[in-house]
Amino acid sequence: MKKILKEVVGVDVDQKKLVVSLGRLFEDLEQEIYAHKAFDNNATGFSALLSWVSNLADPAVETCFVMEATGVYHESFAYFLDENGKVVNIVLPNKISNYFRTLEIKTITDKSSSEAIASFGLSRKLSRWKKPDPTFKKLKQLSREREQLIVERTLVKNQLHAENAEAEPYKASLQRMERRITLLTKQEKEILQEMKLLIASNEKINAQVKLACTIPGVGILTSAIVLAETNGFEHVKNKRQLVSYAGLDVREKQSGTSVKGKPRISKRGNRYLRKAMYLPALAAIRSNEQHRDIFARLVARHGIKMKAAVAIQRKILELIYVLIKNNTVYNEHHLKLVHAA
Repeated sequence: MKKILKEVVGVDVDQKKLVVSLGRLFEDLEQEIYAHKAFDNNATGFSALLSWVSNLADPAVETCFVMEATGVYHESFAYFLDENGKVVNIVLPNKISNYFRTLEIKTITDKSSSEAIASFGLSRKLSRWKKPDPTFKKLKQLSREREQLIVERTLVKNQLHAENAEAEPYKASLQRMERRITLLTKQEKEILQEMKLLIASNEKINAQVKLACTIPGVGILTSAIVLAETNGFEHVKNKRQLVSYAGLDVREKQSGTSVKGKPRISKRGNRYLRKAMYLPALAAIRSNEQHRDIFARLVARHGIKMKAAVAIQRKILELIYVLIKNNTVYNEHHLKLVHAA
């Protein structure tokens, strides 16, 4: 019998189910997907899944569990596996979808998706996932709660504006809307205060935030979001990978002379991280001469202000990464290096 080099459990995650495929890689590099099953996405299902895998997998070979980062639905299972000493690999959905297109699969189902994830894990060397620092976890929860509050407050403000524009607005409705806006604003301030206290309580994270805040346009909130959404750059190997994770990488479609699409950012990444770069980029363009010069040159080159602003967003994100990885404060030399890259 051929020697088994690697065992992988590919997990397709949704809100209620975990659809898994078990595969192995032999010494001649041949792959085999030899079992699949569905389990409930809860504690009972997690235990049943582990028992099923242990009964089928080769005990002499360490089994890796590979899954997509699907919102929050994968987190409980990933934590469970980590607490049980299992090797967990969490992959961005765009990487799996790109790999899926290389396979000869015409019908997409939960089963075929889990098989593709297992095959991806067998053919790639992936970084082991680790539970995030508790401070990063809390910061991410708080920053996302704040984001929801802001969206809700904007909605209520728009409703209030519409009510005020009516011929005979109903005063009681207006008062309730105003109270909701006041409440949401108060809660936002509470969240920001909690985030500041969390950052101050962790010496390492506090130092990282201070480094990031030396960049023109970057404040405590932006720094906290970037660190929380990347788990302190735990698995980020380079600037290019970080930009791709944020969905700020450029995609261009071109084929011969007949097909040529406009270059666009992919937006296939962490939308919270991408959105966190928007206001800092505008602030940097207004207040920092270097960023303003770069913005002006880019606008002069292609005439599209939004495209130039996105480029500044990308560079600020790269700057945060460079400063924290090198444990240094911002200076003009760093921006020149990032711009040259």
